Amino acid sequence: MGKSGGKVTIKKYANRRLYDTESSAYITLDRLAEMVREGREFEVIDAKSGEDITRQVLTQIIVDEESRAGSTMLPVNFLKQIIGLYGNSMQGVVPQYLEAAMDAFKRNQQALGQAFSGSSFADLAKQNMSMFEGASRAFTETVKKAAPASEKELDELRAELAKLQEKVERLSK
Repeated sequence: MGKSGGKVTIKKYANRRLYDTESSAYITLDRLAEMVREGREFEVIDAKSGEDITRQVLTQIIVDEESRAGSTMLPVNFLKQIIGLYGNSMQGVVPQYLEAAMDAFKRNQQALGQAFSGSSFADLAKQNMSMFEGASRAFTETVKKAAPASEKELDELRAELAKLQEKVERLSK
């Protein structure tokens, strides 16, 4: 039986209904897909034979996801290559290779997500603002030394600087 937070046992009955032994309720393939996305561990057992049919049910979830409009992820050529590997001498190696490739993809995805997290963008915006202000000070000091600016020119420069600061602030949000 499934335990809260542990591996959940799902029983599949002859009428194709799925029974979650943890919540004592019937569930759908969509709920199983949510459980996968949540990282929940589960196994699907045929209620009559006791056979583990998790692989078949997960494959059915993929088929259902692929049949929904606009949610295709598996290219036709990839699917053909997978089918072509059944019965091939490489069939035993493919599962480990695909699992390692997906693990690497997930690690890269997480690293990319961390690199572009909200705090990183905010830090980058602050650094850019600091550099911009430093460059602005250097520029205005150089202008002051070069020739006295009219009040009108200074107002125009201040207005321009204010616009640029607003843009930087909008980008950092």
